[in-house]
Amino acid sequence: MNEEAKENASKGAISGVDARPLTYSGYLRLDELLALQSPRSAEHDELLFIVIHQTYELWFKQMLHEVRGAATALRADEGWRAMHRLGRVRHILKIAVAQVDILETLTPLEFSAFRDRLATSSGFESAQFRELEALLGIRNPRLADLLPDESERERVRAAQRAPSLWDAVLVWLVARGHAVPQRLLERDVAEAYQGDEELQATLLALYRVGGEVARTEMDQAMREASVVRSRRSARRSSTLTRGCRSGAIAT
Repeated sequence: MNEEAKENASKGAISGVDARPLTYSGYLRLDELLALQSPRSAEHDELLFIVIHQTYELWFKQMLHEVRGAATALRADEGWRAMHRLGRVRHILKIAVAQVDILETLTPLEFSAFRDRLATSSGFESAQFRELEALLGIRNPRLADLLPDESERERVRAAQRAPSLWDAVLVWLVARGHAVPQRLLERDVAEAYQGDEELQATLLALYRVGGEVARTEMDQAMREASVVRSRRSARRSSTLTRGCRSGAIAT
């Protein structure tokens, strides 16, 4: 082995990177990833349930990464970078909502065939979802108490004690020379933001100055949020109707 090969091998050992040629499967660690689905029953449809929820957790991980990155960009006065990252989060949320369409192919009878095997576990126990809520400004200590694992509870509590994305926005506004009351900059970030009329006036002025482009972007976001709410409501009604027809839901 020549000196260059020895050096490369040494770097690989130090960084923990395999010195073998990189492959698609190796890079994504597919052997490990595809071994993580472990149905607790012999029911055909349980695999879908697991894959959907594991996919949600992967999207939560990515959104946490993007929102933290957006907050970092705002604190560095890089508003364009923050908007790019938050725009990515918006698209991820669209995909996350669309996944419900796949989950709804699971009928109430198919779900009930393996639901008992899940015991008391519930999506309410998603630590990453609670962490994302905290990062976006939700301050409710009881949400952390829903988690069964103490390390997860502490992680969510830590997120609730840390500055939220909104606090990064306030820092960015100051850096841009906009008026932000000092009391908001010095507030206890572990407490829920209660709103401030003085800051609202500043934001309204910015919105008006932003021009048609800014209004169009905000209007589009509001329309998309309305569509998402309507689709969720329609899905709930559809699921309830199918459940009643199949006799899987007591009436």
